Amino acid sequence: MNDELMVVAAQSGSFPWAFVLVYVVGFIGVISIGLVAFYNSKRPPGMEGAKRPSFIPKIDTGDESGFTSAGGDGEQGTGNGE
Repeated sequence: MNDELMVVAAQSGSFPWAFVLVYVVGFIGVISIGLVAFYNSKRPPGMEGAKRPSFIPKIDTGDESGFTSAGGDGEQGTGNGE
């Protein structure tokens, strides 16, 4: 009985490289998107003077305040920019 289990375990013992590849590519993608989002947003205190690295593209949203039109100033917004 033990010999049969050892044979089955030895035959199906390949490492799942496809899953590892998905995790690695996903991790690199998340880091890349996070860097672009961070360097195109308002800087946290202490990093206001930080310059954008040359490999980070500038994304022009048309709104330099960093707030959405749905009341980013702490009030309930109507969604129409008022």
